[in-house]
This record gives sequence, structure tokens and C-alpha cells, in this order.
Amino acid sequence: MPQPRLATRAVILHENRLLLVNAYADPGSTLWCAPGGGVEAGASLPDNLAREVHEETGLRVRVGVPCLVNEFHDPARGFHQVELFFRCTITDGVLTESWADPEGIVTRRRFFTQAEVAGLRLKPDSLARVAWARGFGYDPLELIQPA
Repeated sequence: MPQPRLATRAVILHENRLLLVNAYADPGSTLWCAPGGGVEAGASLPDNLAREVHEETGLRVRVGVPCLVNEFHDPARGFHQVELFFRCTITDGVLTESWADPEGIVTRRRFFTQAEVAGLRLKPDSLARVAWARGFGYDPLELIQPA
């Protein structure tokens, strides 16, 4: 049985807007998530997160405190991921259309207002609440479907 994958994600509120990226390389996917990704052994969680945010967005961030733990799985693929979300602050850079994720997964990135986020297909379900409420959250294992 495969082990759960560990990932880090950034909760970045800038000018009261939340930074989100597309969750799948498929341009038809409507699912959005916080920037971040898989943890590489030998690097700290904050170092992994700073690297992933830069790869996906071109932004440099300062990684702050944890704010959410999320677990999800896709039984059809046998995939289980545990994500640790950290509050982050932008220290350098701006979003541009020309930025390219070296892994080719993130092709869309943008800031959303709280009202705009309410109309999105977003994972995890509690991300918006945690982002604006400034609390700490835990999402038990949730089913995710790529559509």
C-alpha cells in the first residue's frame, strides 16, 4: 500500500485577496488551490514551500505559521495526500502571464477577493474560511475528484 504524500501549501492574502493556482494541468479543470506542492526530503517544510511557491508563481515569500492541515484522497488512483498550509507573505515579485511553472502543472495563477472565492470550485473546502478568519483548521480525509 502506498504511503501518503506530504505537501506544503501557502495561504497568501495580499491586499485582502487570496492567491490561488489551478490544481491540474488540464486547462478544462475548474478546480483551484493554494500554491505549493510535494515535499522533498532533506529540506525543511518552509524551504520546500518557498521553492514551490516560486516555481508556480514567480513570487518570493516569507513562510509564517501553520494554519491548516488537510488530508485528501482519490480512491480511483490510490492517492492520499496530507497537506500542511502556512501563512505566507510576499517579499519579492509580481504575478505575470509570462511566468512558466517548470513542471508544467500550474498555468493559471491569480488573486481573488473573498466574494470571488465563494463562487469557485476550491480545495480544500475550508481554505477560504481559514484564510480570512485567521484561525487554524483541520480537514479530515476528503474525497477529491479531478473534474
